[in-house]
Amino acid sequence: MKISIAPNSDFSIHNLPFGIFSYNNNSKRVGVAIGEYALDLTELHKLGIFDSLNLPFYTLENDFLNDFIALGKNITNGVRTIIRNFLEKEDDELWNNSLKFLLPQKNINLHLPIRIGDYTDFYSSEAHARNVGKMFRDPENALLPNWKHLPVAYHGRASSIFVSGKNFNRPKGQICNDETKAPIFSPSVRLDFELEVGTVIGKNTEVGDSISTEKAEEYVFGFLLFNDWSARDFQKWEYVPLGPFLSKNFFSSVSPWIVCLEALEPFREDAEVQNPEVLPYLKEKKRRNFNIILEVYLETKEGIKTLISDSNFKNMYWTVAQQIAHHTVGGCNLNIGDLMASGTISGEEESSYGSLLEITKGGKSRIKLADGTERSFIEDGDTISIKGYALKNGIKVGFGEVRNTVLPSK
Repeated sequence: MKISIAPNSDFSIHNLPFGIFSYNNNSKRVGVAIGEYALDLTELHKLGIFDSLNLPFYTLENDFLNDFIALGKNITNGVRTIIRNFLEKEDDELWNNSLKFLLPQKNINLHLPIRIGDYTDFYSSEAHARNVGKMFRDPENALLPNWKHLPVAYHGRASSIFVSGKNFNRPKGQICNDETKAPIFSPSVRLDFELEVGTVIGKNTEVGDSISTEKAEEYVFGFLLFNDWSARDFQKWEYVPLGPFLSKNFFSSVSPWIVCLEALEPFREDAEVQNPEVLPYLKEKKRRNFNIILEVYLETKEGIKTLISDSNFKNMYWTVAQQIAHHTVGGCNLNIGDLMASGTISGEEESSYGSLLEITKGGKSRIKLADGTERSFIEDGDTISIKGYALKNGIKVGFGEVRNTVLPSK
C-alpha cells in the first residue's frame, strides 16, 4: 500500500468503517477510516473510482450516512471492495491525487454518523442483569421471571445522543434516598457509565412486518460503541412503574466510525445455550455472538488514565438477531438509522463489569485509580473513554473510541 498502517491500528484494511466528517469549513461528507487517515469519498467519486456502481454523489456529500446506507448492501459493500482493491494497488494513477482524498484524521472533525430516528436500549447481558437484581431485589431471585424468555428493552431518547468528543453537564433531578421523606432536587451524585454496543439498522420495514431471527442480520448495517450515561440516584427513585426517564435522557454517546457487519464476520463465536428453551420466534438455527474486546478507561482532569473495565461483546445472552426479531414481532417498523443498544455488557468476573454501579456494589465500595485517588461514581472533570476491537490470526478490526468529559452542573 501507498500508506503505512501501524500493526495495532483499529482501522486496518480489513475494517474500512464509514463515518461523517468535515474539514476546512467544507460541507459534511462520507469518509472511510484507514490507519491514521480518512478517505474522502466525495473526492474519490469525482475521480471516477465508483463509476461501476452508479453511486449517487448526493449520498456522499451529506450530513448523515442514512442515504448512503439506503442504497443497500450491494452498493455499500461494493464501495468497501473497490476501496480495498485500490489501497492494495500502489501503481494506481489515482494516487497522484492523494492530497485531495487522503486526510490525516487529526485534521478532520468527526460528526454523528447517522440521523437517529428511534433508539431502543436492551438489557441483554445476564451477568449485568443478575448483578443489578442482587442489589435491588432478592439475591436468590435476581432475574425477574420474564428475563430468560424475552429480550427486555425500553424506548430511549434519540435527540440527546451525541458523538464522541462532545462533553456534557452533570444532570439535575429528583433524589430520594429515604422513601419515608420527600425527595430533594439536586445534581446527580451517582453519575455512571454503561458499556454498550449499538446496532445500526440498515434497511426499512413496513408496519406490521415481523423479521425472523434467520433474516435479522439482513437489516444490520453495522455497529458502533455506545455509552448509556446514567444517573443512578434519579433512576432508583423514578424507575417504578414505567422505567428510566430523566436518569437516561440527558446524554448518550457513540463512537464516530460504524464498523460494517461484514468486517466482523471472522470474529463470530458460538453463543451459550439458552435455558429454558425460548419461544419459536426467538429460536436460532445457529446462535452466534461476536468476540469484540471492550475496555473502559477513567481519566481524571489531571490526565491520569485507569482501566476500570475489560469486557467482551460475546457476553450477551440475547443476540442481535433475537433483539431484532423480538423488536418487530408485534409489527413495529424499523427505519434506516435506527439504533439498538445492547444494554450494559458485563462478564462474570468483577474486572469485566460494565458499570460503576456493579463495580462499586451500588456505591458501597470504591475503586482505586492509578494516581491513588478513589471513586464510587464519576466526578466533575472525569473523562470516560470506551474502546473496542476484535483480534484474530493477526487481523484487527477496531472501533476507535467514544470519549466524553463530565462538566459541572449548570
